[in-house]
Amino acid sequence: MRELVLDTETTGFDPESGDRIVEIGAVELWNHMPTGETYHVYINPERDMPEGAFGVHGIGPDIMIPPRKPEPGQVTLLDKPLFKDVAQGFLDFVRDDVMVIHNANFDMKFLNAELRWLGLKELPMSQSLDTLAMARKKFPGSPATLDALCRRYAIDNSNRTLHGALLDSEILAEVYLELIGGKQPDFGLSTGPSKKSGAGGQDENWRPSARPNPLPSRLSEDEKKAHADFVDGMGDDAVWKRFS
Repeated sequence: MRELVLDTETTGFDPESGDRIVEIGAVELWNHMPTGETYHVYINPERDMPEGAFGVHGIGPDIMIPPRKPEPGQVTLLDKPLFKDVAQGFLDFVRDDVMVIHNANFDMKFLNAELRWLGLKELPMSQSLDTLAMARKKFPGSPATLDALCRRYAIDNSNRTLHGALLDSEILAEVYLELIGGKQPDFGLSTGPSKKSGAGGQDENWRPSARPNPLPSRLSEDEKKAHADFVDGMGDDAVWKRFS
């Protein structure tokens, strides 16, 4: 099962008011395990960067009004591709797989607005999985921000001084795996890649099979006798006698 943990950064809150995407980051999971494959791109939004948005992610000092000289580590946007230049590559990466997103409504409305403006097929909401909704359901009444969930699960997010799509996706991947029950919820353990392996080295045709040699019983003879005596004391209608 392929999933993509995804995040975006934008110029604001509403694409219908002229806000645009400036960064997309995604991390690939295969059977709930990171494969090391990522998608990351910065995008020229063809508009200015508001002060409030810049304060959140620190991207695009060169498109602020007035423009600012970028400080070390700050990403400029005038030299980056437009969304139309990366749209098909993004869709090719996503395919029909589930996108795990924190507050999916926000990111999906921006992605679909950008795709719609280009006349491309929009992504259905059913293709997204909202970890914000998952966290609120699992911990009702508790803070459900990404930072709050990192504190709850003792996930190191010390590098997250500003929002960033790829970094946030990597952190969210860890949070998501904790939300669904730990880093190997399906116990999809593999001894190594096979000749027909998919992402992460998992054989796509693998199916569980019967153990060739049954495990020996852990019950001692005294324990077996004690159980038999207990069942006998329950009479002929004991459920153990019906299925023995």
